[in-house]
Amino acid sequence: MFTGIIEQLGIVSDLKKEAENLHITVKTPLTTELKIDQSVAHNGVCLTVVGIERDTYTVTAIKETLDKTNLNTLQLGDEINLERAMIIGNRLDGHIVQGHVDQTAVCTDIIPQDGSTVFSFEYNAALKNITIEKGSITVNGTSLTVINSQKNSFSVAIIPYTFENTVFKNFKKGSIVNLEFDVVGKYIARLQQFNYL
Repeated sequence: MFTGIIEQLGIVSDLKKEAENLHITVKTPLTTELKIDQSVAHNGVCLTVVGIERDTYTVTAIKETLDKTNLNTLQLGDEINLERAMIIGNRLDGHIVQGHVDQTAVCTDIIPQDGSTVFSFEYNAALKNITIEKGSITVNGTSLTVINSQKNSFSVAIIPYTFENTVFKNFKKGSIVNLEFDVVGKYIARLQQFNYL
């Protein structure tokens, strides 16, 4: 379980294919605080630490994960958002994030404003995910508040701190991002689908 508050940026230092799996090695100051079997969110994708060496650690993404996230687009030197699992008893500064990406989206617009930057994203509405105005959304693991909620698109306003300390500073029009929709909203949508509400 995560909060969507990014702790650190990591640098992809190695990528190795093995059958349909991808072993991703990340260089980050967080490595010294990690241990084997620990869960870490990578651009919002919960992956298990399988190896640690000096200032790098390795995780493995399986085909299912690669098919549904932007991890299959990673290249050496890319920055990624990192968050360790939350500790029960701490403040929940973002929102409840599972680290289970629902689908990807495409960045369609980036508009600098006085004090923030508005990023817009479009996603496949056929997958039945929804946003609501002022609801929560996770973009590449970052907990954010939805604005301009539409059937297949939404925007978020990013403050300068978040812009500088996450991968948002690297986004361009056409960038593919990971989305995790609000877990409560997903349950409500599922209940309605089966006429339980």
